[in-house]
Amino acid sequence: MKYNVILLFVCLWGSISTAQECKSILLGEIIDFHNNTPLTGATVIITGKNKQTVSNNQGKFRFEKLCDGILELEVSHPECTSEFITLTINGDTYKKILLEHHLEELDEVKVTGAIANNTSSAQEGRLSLKEVEKYSGNSLGDALKTLTGVSSLNTGANIVKPVIQGLMGSRVLILNNNVRMQDMEWGEEHAPNVDINANQDISVVKGAAALEYGGDAIGGVIIMNPLPIIRTDSLFGKTQTNLFSNGRGGNITTSLTKSYNSGFYIKGQGSFKQLGDLETPNYLLTNTGIQEKGASISIGKRDFLQGYEAYYSFFDSDIGILRASHIGNVDDLIQSINSQQPNSINDFSYIIEQPNQEVTHHLGKLNYYRRFEGLGKLNVQYDFQENRRLEYDVRVGADANKASLDLSLTTHSISTDFRFDSKDGLEVKTGLLGRYQINFANPDTGVRRLIPDYNKYDFGVFGVAEYKLKDNLMLDMGIRYDFSRIDAKKFYRVSRWDERGYDEDFSAIILEDLGTQLLTNPIFDFHNISATAGFEYQFGKETKLRFNYALAQRAPNPSELFSEGLHHSAARIELGDLRLKSETANKVSLSLEKNSSKWGYTLAPYLNTINDFIVLEPTAVEFTIRGAFPVWAYRQTNAQLIGLDASVYNNWSLKIRTDHNFSWVSGTDISANIPLINIPPANFNNSISYRNPNWKNLILGLESRYVFEQKRFPPNINVFSPEQQQEVELVINTPPPAYHLLALDAETSYSIRNKNDLNVGLRITNLLDTSYREYLNRLRYFVDDLGRNISLRIIYNY
Repeated sequence: MKYNVILLFVCLWGSISTAQECKSILLGEIIDFHNNTPLTGATVIITGKNKQTVSNNQGKFRFEKLCDGILELEVSHPECTSEFITLTINGDTYKKILLEHHLEELDEVKVTGAIANNTSSAQEGRLSLKEVEKYSGNSLGDALKTLTGVSSLNTGANIVKPVIQGLMGSRVLILNNNVRMQDMEWGEEHAPNVDINANQDISVVKGAAALEYGGDAIGGVIIMNPLPIIRTDSLFGKTQTNLFSNGRGGNITTSLTKSYNSGFYIKGQGSFKQLGDLETPNYLLTNTGIQEKGASISIGKRDFLQGYEAYYSFFDSDIGILRASHIGNVDDLIQSINSQQPNSINDFSYIIEQPNQEVTHHLGKLNYYRRFEGLGKLNVQYDFQENRRLEYDVRVGADANKASLDLSLTTHSISTDFRFDSKDGLEVKTGLLGRYQINFANPDTGVRRLIPDYNKYDFGVFGVAEYKLKDNLMLDMGIRYDFSRIDAKKFYRVSRWDERGYDEDFSAIILEDLGTQLLTNPIFDFHNISATAGFEYQFGKETKLRFNYALAQRAPNPSELFSEGLHHSAARIELGDLRLKSETANKVSLSLEKNSSKWGYTLAPYLNTINDFIVLEPTAVEFTIRGAFPVWAYRQTNAQLIGLDASVYNNWSLKIRTDHNFSWVSGTDISANIPLINIPPANFNNSISYRNPNWKNLILGLESRYVFEQKRFPPNINVFSPEQQQEVELVINTPPPAYHLLALDAETSYSIRNKNDLNVGLRITNLLDTSYREYLNRLRYFVDDLGRNISLRIIYNY
């Protein structure tokens, strides 16, 4: 009886306690993190209990008869990332819940391929992941040539510089994983020191509309980023191997990523490439091999509220320069340029000898971001780069193995930006940049230094905005200010100093007179303003019109200012000009685009007027102790480029598609009323592809590329021939004839461990083994371009 009473008392007490503890109320409010507006229709579930509700028009919800203690809520909303929230109930409780209502902030949409453009109003092109994989064994410039309006300036087949709508070099900015490349891009034979396999999202903004990346991108911006890593517990990777018949070599690249639900990740990537001497349809190209090594590693954490990344990449290349491009006297130069055969052909070899380039590039980055409720997102970044360039000439004696040019460029940058996106339809981004750069030109080369020692200081501030005026009308605008100072120490030969007229204009910068030489300290400050404005107008669901105006100013680079001497790997004498000032470009571009499942097109005309345009052109021939070399000098003029990029595609059926791309640009030196040098000729690309998912995902493609003859070019120069004892025309500017190339591509997929995890592709370029010369290949003076190349690619995803 006693125990029964105690048991009854315990039960009654428990009932009373339960009744008292299960009367609590939870009041909640669900808010958009970005703009503090209520989210209607969010589902709230108490996990483990049969209780759920939906937020009302004010974003509020309510639960009653809850017991005190700990519970977990699952909160979800269409177009939002679901959140699991743990909270403690202690009587009536209020909870404010913030949801991320902009999925693009986590870059999750990028995985599906719906990647947003970098600007709303500017002309822009993007490489697909398939195209990046197809050109894995080639250079960045080779891959970008598949985009309309993009061509390349080549030194042989291995040194490829991108050209955007007729402009190149310092006028084209390359952004590698949100770091602006600083790799002596001013040289025409200086290829970008990037590994295309380290980045899968590659796009080109044509012109200076993307002000946040730089105001001096008169030609455009190349933006390279790795694909985003999603917050999930996963281990995945990819290995790709490419084998080439032309050059008898290949490359291999592999990457591995480990990610966690917490947002933490680590990723590593590495590449190696080896090719021997390349060949034309009729002969070998002696000393044109290449060896490249690249590696990168990134560690970071991507969370909704904040995140960070530490990134490091290394790139190393050893590139042979065609032996026949280096000559010993004027008559050899005349014979080499005016004939159709190289003067030096040896047996095939993997050995890279002089002349050649050895370049290494280190890049490191630390990045941190944080989001602020109802305001926006802050980014802070520090990056470091070190670029070492060695150029070897054909030399004899004690200096035979010594570099003729030895430059080290070290760059430190710190930047910060804040994106205000709390107001629907309006996004504003502002930022600051500071950069310090030092160039060291090693004097222990035995030859006159082409580029001097210098310190360079940069400061920039920008503001850009996008405003959605209507559902079908988006406006964007921006303004940027950049300050640059170059502080150099340079020796000038007195004869060259007087010849250039510097004795009258720059006597104040002389530090010391050494008799035959002068030590000078030129210091230049440049203040540049850039601006952009434009709109995007949507006609229905398939057609849009873009318009953009861009003002851009670019300060002259160190090569344009200070070059004075023999540029050995370019096999020419280059002369800069201390009088050069900033270029000023005014560009207007228009783009009409239609995209549908059946067909689409793009028509994109543009006009780019550039005041004080800096041009490098041949002017004469000079004799040195190493031979006779053409002299190329920098000068300023007013220029105009007008062009059209056009493309059309048609899906004739579910399996057959055709693509057609046309690019044309005309460049004129307005001041001298002559055509500009090195303007790409018009080209017309066509392709037809067949896809059958039921046949091992078979893809067959036939590509056609027709390059017209460039009819507009500046006059040739006359040189004196000691052998002929008379003036002889050196056809250094005359373009080669038009040419037509075909390429074939095939690919299939196989399932090894997972579905379609093995891809095998075969590609044949210059299918008919056509002999041709490319106007924008600097070695066209001496040899034909590449012959047929059969390549095999094997991609394994794991």
